[in-house]
Amino acid sequence: MKSEHRRPRHFGSDNYAGICPEAFAALTAANADHATSYGDDPWTARANQLISQVLGRPCEVFFVFSGTAANSLALAALCQSYHGILCHQHAHVEVAECSGPEFFTNGAKLLLVPGEDGKMTPDELARSARRRDDVHYPRPKALSLTQATEMGTVYTPAELRALTATARELGLRVHLDGARLANAVAALGVAPGEITGEAGVDVLSFGLTKNGLAVGEAVVFFDPELARDFGYRRKQAGQLASKLRFLSAPWVGMLEDGAWLRHAAHANSMAARLAAGLRPLAAVEIAFPVQTNVVFARMAEPVVAALHGRGWHFYTHVPPGTCRLMCSWDTTAGDVDEFVADVREVTADGAII
Repeated sequence: MKSEHRRPRHFGSDNYAGICPEAFAALTAANADHATSYGDDPWTARANQLISQVLGRPCEVFFVFSGTAANSLALAALCQSYHGILCHQHAHVEVAECSGPEFFTNGAKLLLVPGEDGKMTPDELARSARRRDDVHYPRPKALSLTQATEMGTVYTPAELRALTATARELGLRVHLDGARLANAVAALGVAPGEITGEAGVDVLSFGLTKNGLAVGEAVVFFDPELARDFGYRRKQAGQLASKLRFLSAPWVGMLEDGAWLRHAAHANSMAARLAAGLRPLAAVEIAFPVQTNVVFARMAEPVVAALHGRGWHFYTHVPPGTCRLMCSWDTTAGDVDEFVADVREVTADGAII
């Protein structure tokens, strides 16, 4: 059995990766001297400016500690307690946030929309939103989309515009969970604004933690009216950092010279390499289109156990029945090739299938 210590980089999550050099350098620079607290500092001002520039329009930006906080508080800004939030049945807000959106909205209900490969269509959205319209059922008020999706797929700009147009017809505001927005932008080769504000998104949960930051996400409002009281909501939720520059400064390091997209493109390319290595193997089935930095593969339980025994970390419950193999900004070609070689070895001659 091979030693786990030989595997500094795994495929369990892009959260496993450390801080990228650009973010670390900016964090170090922000630590060089005193600065005003609670976001009234030059680092936060510069990060706000850069986010607006990247997204192609003036935005209201609020930094929080986590993606769950970003999603939950953003949706709370759009909904009352009696409202419904439409989201994909596998959306992170549904399967991995411990009812955070329901808690912070004081009871708004998530209304689940089906769809292949982690994506919903306008018809599916409309059908789900019109399921009931009586007073005994939550009134649909918001649409929460995920880009890239939990399955690693991406919505094209045209697909997003079609969904947001349907949302408008239904009287819905639109939230976008962009925990892996960078990977989607890199995969599509579009300007970030084309799949956010220009596509009809009202509020964005913009994440870079999975792309090289240590901690901290941004809630970005494209409509300043929606952001009017959000500062109070953030404070009440315990999400206003006193030394806010240590959340915002790494964004400056990531955004100023395009490091956020370089790292995302690299992670995407490693996933493509991984998929190319696994596809020819009879014991492996690729479950979803590989478009960003993740490969979902179906492998028999003995194969999974053998790989875990060789020290590889990856999840098998997202979604159930598949192995989620996530690449990060620091995944190397050697990591990928070694994993593929181990899969090939443990399944050689049908020994384990």
